[in-house]
Amino acid sequence: MDSYQNLALLQNLYRLKAAGFKYIDPFNVNQNTTTQKPKNMEDFSSNLMSCHLCDLSKSRSQTMPGFGDKDADLMIIDFSVSPNDDESNQYYSGRSGEILKNMIENVLELKLSQIYFTHAVKCKPLNTNTPSMSEWESCKNYLFWQIEYVKPKVIVTLGKEVYAKMVSEDEDFENVRGHIIDFENYKLIPLQHPSFILRNPQSKKTTFKDLKTIKSCL
Repeated sequence: MDSYQNLALLQNLYRLKAAGFKYIDPFNVNQNTTTQKPKNMEDFSSNLMSCHLCDLSKSRSQTMPGFGDKDADLMIIDFSVSPNDDESNQYYSGRSGEILKNMIENVLELKLSQIYFTHAVKCKPLNTNTPSMSEWESCKNYLFWQIEYVKPKVIVTLGKEVYAKMVSEDEDFENVRGHIIDFENYKLIPLQHPSFILRNPQSKKTTFKDLKTIKSCL
């Protein structure tokens, strides 16, 4: 558990003790901790800027709610904000961003403005590119609300981390990559992360086929 959740938990326990409670039933920390669902995407962005549900709120440069067409047929979800994204406050930054741009424009034949791109965890992680379970639990309702607002035809998840958190921790990513998966009344297609493609150029051919599958669903 991160220190912000520890502090909030201790404060609540002290309040209960002051009220005379000596025992409470066991409970899970950090479940459904996000605030009331915003009315629309504009309220969503505003609420996200004032979010303090995890420690990332104390170290972030900014929150990154999402970019693109709020009525897009295609929604792409990365797991976490990269240092390049955070530093520049721009989406599609760095070499991974360039690869993703090329995928969208040259293979899917879409403009960046025609899709909606977001992160599962909206702030840059501390000291690592992988958010903690607590940070994901704090942020996941924001992501699922975004999906409800956009209502895309197709959801594309980038890399095994976001797929594991959204769909299944148990499946081998290579067995589901490029497959069309039914997810909450949407078509979800897992795709290798652009950073993986940078490290493994031989994966370009299979990624190209997976992009063709995505294109056929739009």
